[in-house]
Amino acid sequence: MNYLIVGLGNPGEEYQNTRHNTGRMLVERFSKQKNFSEWKKSKKTKALESNGAVGKKKVTAILPETFMNKSGLAVQAYLKNKKEIERLVVLYDDMDLPLGKFKISFGRSSGGHRGVDSIIKSLKTKDFVRVRVGVSPSSPSGKLKKPSGEKAVIDFILDKFKSNELEVLKKESKKICEAIEMIVVESHEKAMGEFNG
Repeated sequence: MNYLIVGLGNPGEEYQNTRHNTGRMLVERFSKQKNFSEWKKSKKTKALESNGAVGKKKVTAILPETFMNKSGLAVQAYLKNKKEIERLVVLYDDMDLPLGKFKISFGRSSGGHRGVDSIIKSLKTKDFVRVRVGVSPSSPSGKLKKPSGEKAVIDFILDKFKSNELEVLKKESKKICEAIEMIVVESHEKAMGEFNG
């Protein structure tokens, strides 16, 4: 079984470059950087798929073509058993982290993220690797300035990144791509030790 790298987001042009599509944007970047195959739509799995190798490991990258809260349907189609789920890496936006920061975690709750929630429910386990990518603004001292209230949160995550924010994300994407590579080639434990400092 290949490693499965999933970029969460919503399909369709109107969602391009929105904060909620951070995972999707980064997996597209990773696939391009590693010269994976062109993205192809898979009818069977409700996802766009791109294949390649990282070191000696085969990797399938997918972008679910379902909406965020149904992401589990696309992911589930690729994974047959517990052993395969251990090779799943999911990238997504996290409002509990500031823009410019990311964290690798394993086996945690969804933290209220509907895409992750959908994957946990579909796979009936929390035991997979996540790369949580910060999208919230923060003060110069590093204090998070998260929107509060459901409407404000939805407006915020479905809003497009400003150009200066995209620059920050672009800079950070280099490190995130290195982290994904380390997860695949070595282990998520090693990557956590290296990048979560």
